[in-house]
Amino acid sequence: MNKLKVGIIPNFTREKTLNVTKNTIDELENLNIDYFFDISLKNNVALEINEEHFIDNIFEHVDVIIAIGGDGSFIHTAKQSAVHKKPVLCINAGNLAFLAGLEGNELCLIKKLITGDYSTDKRMMLNVKIKENDNEELVGYCLNDVAIARGNEIRLVDLEVFCNDRKINNYRADGVVISTPTGSTAYSWSAGGPVIDPDLQCIMLTPICTHSPLNRSLVFNEDSVIRVNPVNCNQKVSVSTDGEKTIELSQNSEIIVSKSDCYAEFIRIKSDEFFDILNSKLSQRRI
Repeated sequence: MNKLKVGIIPNFTREKTLNVTKNTIDELENLNIDYFFDISLKNNVALEINEEHFIDNIFEHVDVIIAIGGDGSFIHTAKQSAVHKKPVLCINAGNLAFLAGLEGNELCLIKKLITGDYSTDKRMMLNVKIKENDNEELVGYCLNDVAIARGNEIRLVDLEVFCNDRKINNYRADGVVISTPTGSTAYSWSAGGPVIDPDLQCIMLTPICTHSPLNRSLVFNEDSVIRVNPVNCNQKVSVSTDGEKTIELSQNSEIIVSKSDCYAEFIRIKSDEFFDILNSKLSQRRI
């Protein structure tokens, strides 16, 4: 049996990450598990780590990825891991962290990676493309959502939405959020959308502060292709995937969103179900 190799991807912008990373390393060493950091962190890790633990192309050389941080860094890491078909164990060093598989005080459970006493959650992702004239360009993947919204100007924008080439509605709004079930607890939720069990396969569209009569979320079949066209070419409209890079759309652009062939795979060591996690996290926010 080959020895387990683990890649560690920490987000050191989080205050607790350094301490959680140190404790994670200690636990892995006690379990005799090989661990590695990406070579780009070689001079940026405030820990005493031997040079042999830094490698290039980390996703290609490990069996499992451990992400340490909050939901934002988990999403970023999970998308990279999905392309390389590697599962991710998320360890919370942030606040709520809906995607966390372990809290910082539960590191003793890492031993279950060796025994195989864990399950994996496969989460659907979306492809986001921008079509301009006859050219389509893949902007990227999203695990949570793609937001199509007004730019820096504080004014409503006009958006035309199609599903499988059939017109759904014209929205006059701050924008719309197109999300996966995983993303239903993110921006879409803040905009008034429902919580969807991430075991489901579907695509949801939620308008943001709309003046349109149809102001509720719409849920589409997983195989649907959603197209969004800015109607007024004088309005500034931007698109952002998972709150990361923002692109300002040019005139005559169209955003095309569809289900991706890639799936994010999260390791679940504990037996908590989705709604157990949701209620637990929300109770922390109420405190």
